[in-house]
Amino acid sequence: MNEEISSDSESESLAPRKTEEEEEEELEETAQEKKLRLAKLYLEQLRQQEEEKAEARAFEEDQVAGRLKEDVLEQRGRLQKSVAKEIQGPAPADIRVLRGHQLSITCVVITPDDSAIFSAAKDCTIIKWSVETGRKLHVIPRAKKGVEGQPPSHSSHILCMAISSDGKYLASGDRSKLILIWEAQSCQHLYTFTGHRDAVSGLAFRRGTHQLYSTSHDRSVKVWNVAENSYVETLFGHQDAVAALDALSRECCVTAGGRDGTVRVWKIPEESQLVFYGHQGSIDSIQLINEEHMVSGADDGSVALWGLSKKRPLALQREAHGLRGEPGLEQPFWVSAVAALLNTDLVATGGCPLRQKRGGCRVGQCGGAHYLPDPSGSHNSCVRLWQCGEGFRQLEPLCDIPLVGFINSLKFSSSGDFLVAGVGQEHRLGRWWRIKEARNSVCIIPLHRAPRPPAAGS
Repeated sequence: MNEEISSDSESESLAPRKTEEEEEEELEETAQEKKLRLAKLYLEQLRQQEEEKAEARAFEEDQVAGRLKEDVLEQRGRLQKSVAKEIQGPAPADIRVLRGHQLSITCVVITPDDSAIFSAAKDCTIIKWSVETGRKLHVIPRAKKGVEGQPPSHSSHILCMAISSDGKYLASGDRSKLILIWEAQSCQHLYTFTGHRDAVSGLAFRRGTHQLYSTSHDRSVKVWNVAENSYVETLFGHQDAVAALDALSRECCVTAGGRDGTVRVWKIPEESQLVFYGHQGSIDSIQLINEEHMVSGADDGSVALWGLSKKRPLALQREAHGLRGEPGLEQPFWVSAVAALLNTDLVATGGCPLRQKRGGCRVGQCGGAHYLPDPSGSHNSCVRLWQCGEGFRQLEPLCDIPLVGFINSLKFSSSGDFLVAGVGQEHRLGRWWRIKEARNSVCIIPLHRAPRPPAAGS
């Protein structure tokens, strides 16, 4: 009994004692006042929750507004995301080299999800590669002439390829005037388009559709509907063999006119064209940067940035890959390929070396001068990355990525995480000379981005 009393007294002594004021407040607070106090606490909690929700909504609305603004700028062709300054040149050991073709690579394309690469070559084969593993996923072999019953494929040099924006169709064009349509996933042949009267030199799908544009050394541009396996129309205007073609979402395409010295924009519904002048040599490559701007390269060594509202280049970089040759006989490296990361300020160009000497020329494309390879310069061919200035009115070199051989094709991945180069021992359009040290290969060049500096005060 005594122990119980002592235990109770001990617990009472350990419990915190309420002050007289607190005891008085408890005694004085009525049931109504307590309800009012709890109601105020509840309302305060609701107010804080609503403020948090409002902040979250405002953040989401800012993001949506930003995306809508980007969509509007993209449609108007004025979107120019600044990514070039963040790009760091890769170490040579980081470049992955995929070998499988026996002859020079002529063209490469990347699937829209960046998971696979298609490459084509002068050996008349197409190889589908896994980006992740670098392994061959499928090989479309060369068609053997005179053999009946074999699956349809190419029997002459493949010059160009294009893949639809949904990744469903692959198109390839060759020197035998044929366009072959493939199911991109399985690499099964679907259709063959005929109609061009000379080598098919350029292909491009209109984004978001299965409308296909093609161009040829026969100087024409043709329009096809791949989903319906049908021909649509033919457009004329170039005065010489057309070398390259590109298209985006609008119902139009752009072409590089080779030796006729023009870049042309074809407005398909109006059946009209805009003509642009600026290069002094054969214009061999072209690509759209956005709906209103494009980049082109020529064998006079120049790279040009164009706006669709100006007939002259917004920016023209002469001797873009430097000069080679003896004093007084210097000649620029040809610009053999161009690529642009869509809706950004990042551009890539590929150059190939040559020197001037009497005798021999590029089949009349030299404008009076006679061009031959410079063996001492074969190792100086490279991929050069550029930053487009504001309004696409300037080109600034960022870094060089040395590759041995002719850079015949360049393509950026959709994400901008890597660049693919098709490299060969010979130029894609001819066999004027050969670089024996080069490997006929597909090179995957990683594009690392430098971390942005922290904002002030963070």
